[in-house]
Amino acid sequence: MNVGVVGASGYSGEILVKLLLGHPLVKLMAVTSRQHSGKPVAAVIPALRGTATDRLKFSDSDPVALAGRKDIGLWFLALPHGAAADFAKTLVPTGVKVIDLSADFRIADLGTFEKYYGPHHAPALLPSARFVLPELTDPKWKTEIKVAAAPGCYPTSTLVPLAPLLKAGVVAREHIVINSFSGVSGAGKKAEEQYLFVERAESTKAYGLTQHRHLAEIEEQLSAAAGVKIVVQFNPHLAPMRRGIATTITVPAAPGATVDSLYAVWRATYADRPFVTVLPAGDTPDTAHVAGTNRVDISAVHDSRTGNFVITSALDNLVKGASGQAVQIMNLWLGLPETAGLA
Repeated sequence: MNVGVVGASGYSGEILVKLLLGHPLVKLMAVTSRQHSGKPVAAVIPALRGTATDRLKFSDSDPVALAGRKDIGLWFLALPHGAAADFAKTLVPTGVKVIDLSADFRIADLGTFEKYYGPHHAPALLPSARFVLPELTDPKWKTEIKVAAAPGCYPTSTLVPLAPLLKAGVVAREHIVINSFSGVSGAGKKAEEQYLFVERAESTKAYGLTQHRHLAEIEEQLSAAAGVKIVVQFNPHLAPMRRGIATTITVPAAPGATVDSLYAVWRATYADRPFVTVLPAGDTPDTAHVAGTNRVDISAVHDSRTGNFVITSALDNLVKGASGQAVQIMNLWLGLPETAGLA
């Protein structure tokens, strides 16, 4: 299938272009950017110099013009929230598949979305969209939707280890504390003082406490897994690294649950999933070990003193937390090998 990327000048967009150009079973036919329209892709993404990108130039991000492209069957939207919905409502009626990397279609409840993000630009599309975390979302999504919402990096780092445990009842449903650390690339290409090298080097700080937008995704998906309303304490931090997400989850063990029963749930859930690695108890994941991969590493220990499980995960926020996961979703949606272009 021929595919296109809308908004490919950000960090996630650049990674997505690189992955699609190396994909053996799809062809990248269009890359858009209002800022770089007319420029060769390799001139804007220097890492692609010397590769087979001579045919590719950035085109303008005009939704009407893109909707007229009959040669493209799937579009990736690597855009800020709000802008993605504007493109989706123009592209979806043409019958193409749409994979959105923004937050516009991750939250099913319109009221919750508006609480965290403001007015939705395409609410009529919400019933035909789905939050798709490939390892956990019911496979029925592949035939039921028109828009696939790729999960964010913080939610992926939390849901992969925690959601199956809540569903199986081996952890408590209350007093869940999630501490996550993100590389600076998670904020995108923002020219703001707090993201300057001299501000971030040798410095770690919490931000967005009690109201971070990803909290809406996390709680909605955990509630769906548990079958009851789940409320968590989510504490995001900005870490002095370029990329990566490290998450530590503290949750009381359910009565009678052990670290062995926790690991049994993980092994059953992820036995055939190529992008989740279950590490031995006590072998905590490291962001350096997942950088550049589409993998999530997870581990857990039981603290007999407090009765809590302490669960850790690590992933690359630009790959499994964004573009790599979007390609993984594409592979499954098109009936391709799940690992195509991602090995």
